[in-house]
Amino acid sequence: MVKPSIPKGTRDFTPVEMMRRNYIFDTIRSVFHRHACLPIETPAMENLSTLMGKYGEEGDRLLFKILNSGDFTKGVDFQNDEQSVNHLASQLCEKGLRYDLTVPFARFVVQHQGELTFPFKRYQMQPVWRADRPQKGRYREFYQCDVDIIGSNSLLNEVELVEITGEVFRAFGIDIVMKINNRKILTGIAEIFCNADQVTDLCVALDKLDKIGREAVCAEMLERGIAQTSIDGLSPLFELGGLSNHEVLDKLATMLSASETGMKGVEELRTVLDYVAKLQIPIQLEVDVTLARGLNYYTGAIFEIKAKDVAMGSISGGGRYDNLTGIFGLKNMSGVGISYGAERIYDVLNELNLFPPHIMTPITAMFVNFGGDDELYALQGLKRLRDANIPSEIYPDPVKMGKQMNYANAKGIPYVIMAGENERSQGVYTLKNMQTGEQQALQIDDIIGIWMKNPK
Repeated sequence: MVKPSIPKGTRDFTPVEMMRRNYIFDTIRSVFHRHACLPIETPAMENLSTLMGKYGEEGDRLLFKILNSGDFTKGVDFQNDEQSVNHLASQLCEKGLRYDLTVPFARFVVQHQGELTFPFKRYQMQPVWRADRPQKGRYREFYQCDVDIIGSNSLLNEVELVEITGEVFRAFGIDIVMKINNRKILTGIAEIFCNADQVTDLCVALDKLDKIGREAVCAEMLERGIAQTSIDGLSPLFELGGLSNHEVLDKLATMLSASETGMKGVEELRTVLDYVAKLQIPIQLEVDVTLARGLNYYTGAIFEIKAKDVAMGSISGGGRYDNLTGIFGLKNMSGVGISYGAERIYDVLNELNLFPPHIMTPITAMFVNFGGDDELYALQGLKRLRDANIPSEIYPDPVKMGKQMNYANAKGIPYVIMAGENERSQGVYTLKNMQTGEQQALQIDDIIGIWMKNPK
């Protein structure tokens, strides 16, 4: 018999893992609610026409495509050697699994614009899929927690996303650095040092700097048709480390003085930094001119968040997009958002041992089952605890006490309640602390009162 398995890059989640993941989702959701963001959901699959061409050539390559139902090969010419894989896929597949939550959100906004009030602040927590090579911290199926503000050009929205990010990671106890740049600056760099139409090639190469290093990035630029003289001219951009944010912006203002677009990006960054400083938002912001983010739809501020105490890539990222809904027919609808990667946040919390202990013991008490009339008495007490919103259970079978106690220990249940003949005759329940071994006979109201005072 073949041993069952799941596709590479996907995972099952045990109860322990799910309790930790729910802690992540609940923590992020509470911050989103505090900032008046509203929840939405979109389908796992979208029409392929919605997804293709929005992420750049590498993103298109990583899209999971879904074969059409029925006779999907009808009318397809498999003998044409000149057909590209993408062209063939376009005939066989009309749908695909979503690559991220942002493009489906843009489609959602266009489709439901008459039902929304703008500016619209939404959050969304759902899985996405990428046909990537699985490795540590990178999966083919993973959850994103997105927050976006759409329908406003105001830089106050960027400032609020910085504030939200600080609150999220302070709640987790993760020390982060939030890197920030602006696509207009990169456009200005391309205009001055390369060609304006090479900004995408520049961004795709720069986006790999952390992964492959400066030398390999320069080699890729050369492969993409960026001249060696242009690459040499970009050298000062790699040497801004150690300068303060405002010193970096001052140098950029000098370098990009001949580019109106580049100068606008510098001023936008300066405004965001000034607001964050004046509002005393407790977060480490770092201007990184080489931060590019490979997705084609970004047009303004771009963000990337890294954990300082763990060797891992970015755990969150996002930016401003001005034209994304325009692709679907709704122009002049600028938005900005950030996506928090649940999987990478999980790995960071796990590595740094930052998960709160109480989330591992969601069951507060277990009633021992003595059978007969005692079983009914225990069930009556169990109902009272559940009515008081205290997570509890009863062992389903009246087996030996040792087996029931081992069950409670294996699940990490902190309290066991015994409801035998003696307890039933006195109208009490014996509460046992499984950590200290201490026991006391109490009425059910007194037991409920103990937990109401100390719910954890």
